[in-house]
Amino acid sequence: MEVKIGVRSVHREIIVETDLSTEEVEQELRNSLAADRGVFSITDVKGRRVVVPVSALGFVEIGEDESRPVGFGGTL
Repeated sequence: MEVKIGVRSVHREIIVETDLSTEEVEQELRNSLAADRGVFSITDVKGRRVVVPVSALGFVEIGEDESRPVGFGGTL
């Protein structure tokens, strides 16, 4: 699933491809926002961790869990 993170005063968003579910990403975000001086962290599919201070978050866009077709898959 794709997660886009907007950071204040930064023109480009951070795009993270993760194996987490929508609910897991949302729960991590809720926990981060609830903590004083918290940080939002997420791990991508390659094991890299992205950490953003909550005070710098502009937005977090959580993509839908979807299964994508594999191959060329033309319909007849």
